[in-house]
Amino acid sequence: MSQYRDLEVDYGSDENASMVCAALAVDKELQPDKVKRQMSVSDGKLSVHFEAVEARFLRASFSSFVDILTLATKTIEEFGPGMEL
Repeated sequence: MSQYRDLEVDYGSDENASMVCAALAVDKELQPDKVKRQMSVSDGKLSVHFEAVEARFLRASFSSFVDILTLATKTIEEFGPGMEL
């Protein structure tokens, strides 16, 4: 039985959401045969769908993803569009 989890983060603009999506897209799943992740951007929101063969794989993947998502979000907040050089 497959386990799944969805996550949606509102960045307020497609530009910000797309930057985070592009940055996180390069970080592939370590076990793609056990965990699948799909990301999309719409209306300023980053949507992520996780699907895993077992809850423990889902939990590990989701947790590590949220860690890097938090870092990317803080980076956008600090250095994103509108910052002055």
